[in-house]
Amino acid sequence: MKTQDYLSRIRFEGKPILSAESLHALQLAHMRTVPFENLDISLGRAIKLDIESLWDKIIVRKRGGFCYELNGMFAWLLKEIGFEVTYLNARVYNEKKDAFGIDFDHLALLVGIPNDPIRWLADVGFGDSFTQPLRMDTSSWQEQGLRSFRVEPFGDGYQVWGQELDGKTSREYCFDLTARSFPFEYEAACIYHQTSPNSTFTKNRIISRATEDGRISLSGNELIITRNGEQTRTAIREEERTDLLQKYFGAVL
Repeated sequence: MKTQDYLSRIRFEGKPILSAESLHALQLAHMRTVPFENLDISLGRAIKLDIESLWDKIIVRKRGGFCYELNGMFAWLLKEIGFEVTYLNARVYNEKKDAFGIDFDHLALLVGIPNDPIRWLADVGFGDSFTQPLRMDTSSWQEQGLRSFRVEPFGDGYQVWGQELDGKTSREYCFDLTARSFPFEYEAACIYHQTSPNSTFTKNRIISRATEDGRISLSGNELIITRNGEQTRTAIREEERTDLLQKYFGAVL
């Protein structure tokens, strides 16, 4: 890996070291620069998980991706720096069905620092979620700006909860700690999310990234900007989409 090219892509300043501070800074920088998006699916372009394709899309062409792409690349960066990384099988919670999704529904990362007992849940591929890694050794709420998150034991593994400023909580996903193989074990689920009418990714176009004071998204035909907990929604015309993608996400399709 040309590590400096990756660090430049996410606008990370300085040299990362094997520390919790660097891990936090890397995830935050990643989420503020590399968008979560599924635009290739609506364009009928196959999403490939081999490392060469991911590098070309995210680093060279400066696009984003969804969980398998973003966390697949982030894991590679972390391992190059020297972090210990385990690929996790996560299943996303569906509130309407009151059930979790399929196996390998989501890729999340367990990250360790050599000679440090604290383990972290890292994730740059779940959209509007925690922007910095979560500690695995506590089930207490972990504050991040105007929101809080926690990881608690669940069945044979764990589940992640989010809490809004008004106290409303939401279950995000569950996972176990069995080490998985990437991309091999995730390829079937990746195809499912690109092709199945039951997948949320075939139903709506989305591109979104974190900002210093919130988040900016293009979802369907709306531009959604959140600043300090306040959200504004603006309807957009299809002919505006190309310029908005370039302006807010640096994305060229």
